[in-house]
Amino acid sequence: MNKGMRKVVGVMLAMVMILSLAACSKGTTTTDTTNTTTDSKSTQNNDTTSTETEAKGKKVGVAMPTQSSQRWIQDGDNIKRELEALGYEVDLQYAEDDVQAQVSQIENLINNGADCLVVAAVDSSALVNVLGEAKANNIPVIAYDRLLMDTDAVSYYATFDNEGVGVAIGKYIEEKMQLATAKEEGRTYNIEFFMGSPDDNNAVFLDNGIHKVLDQYLESGVLVCQSGQTTFDKTNTLRWSQETAQKRCEDILSGFYADGEHLDIVASAFDGLSYGISAALIGAGYTPGEGWPLITGQDAELMATKNIISGTQAMSIFKDTRVLAQKAVTMVQAVLEGKEPEINDTTTYNNNVKTVPSYLCTPVPVDKDNYKEVLIDSGYYTEDQLK
Repeated sequence: MNKGMRKVVGVMLAMVMILSLAACSKGTTTTDTTNTTTDSKSTQNNDTTSTETEAKGKKVGVAMPTQSSQRWIQDGDNIKRELEALGYEVDLQYAEDDVQAQVSQIENLINNGADCLVVAAVDSSALVNVLGEAKANNIPVIAYDRLLMDTDAVSYYATFDNEGVGVAIGKYIEEKMQLATAKEEGRTYNIEFFMGSPDDNNAVFLDNGIHKVLDQYLESGVLVCQSGQTTFDKTNTLRWSQETAQKRCEDILSGFYADGEHLDIVASAFDGLSYGISAALIGAGYTPGEGWPLITGQDAELMATKNIISGTQAMSIFKDTRVLAQKAVTMVQAVLEGKEPEINDTTTYNNNVKTVPSYLCTPVPVDKDNYKEVLIDSGYYTEDQLK
């Protein structure tokens, strides 16, 4: 080979090496000092771009029960924001506690090409047929907060430990009223129960949790229910309605506490019920302050937290909707990518057709002693909001 030919070949070999290195750089990360700008930030950006590419063109239908409660507005907003950040198109619907409206909304979500459904039911027994349509169209369904009953169309369930919520409420009453030593000290207390909606399976679990703690004191006589209404069929509140709770409380106070009996404890399953109960108590002549009953709640709504600070509600259960929304979103992402989502419960939640794989988030009791740590320090509320 002459000198000129060797020069040409050398140039060609150099070009091949350059092209090879360029091709490798697309698929691997080199340690060359010229690549010092490839840091964790660019890696995250690449991951985000990859996730958004996976999500591009995919639609998620989100069916929420109502906007009449602060928590459901937060749930819907959190889910929508998280899913859109991943690149999904989101159609968020609220049924305003109208069962047929929610059926129609889910039908529309299916017909409009939803690739996955997230459903917090108004009344899950009314959704069996429309969820069957989702299954027939190979659309995975994530039950959100409320278990979808009597259907095999539900894939996964994201919720809080609902029996744990009831246990936490019961234990709070037990500890604050020092029930463990009440019998030997000759103390008794009047208590009434206001539980959740009969069409929400969560309400049953919560009721079970409360009675798991308090039934021993009802049996011993430390706790006395003057109305005699202790079972779920007597204490439930359809649609978790504040107005219904207020009317029932008014009836109980006028019917069973009119002759000098004093109501000491109200085991309420939801902040909204507690508002109605407080209104009924004031109407019956109770005054906030000394002698005001211990009233529980659930959801740590803004108004409820203000009531806890002022003393008209003793406690609530904080269910961080940001955490729950995040878990639901990871379930959606997993099923749409053909993966298995994270699950921490496979035995508890049977919907009469199947035991639904679930993720249970942890509820946190909140009262005057810890609301700053739990609600303000976590960024859930600001001090200005609670003024």
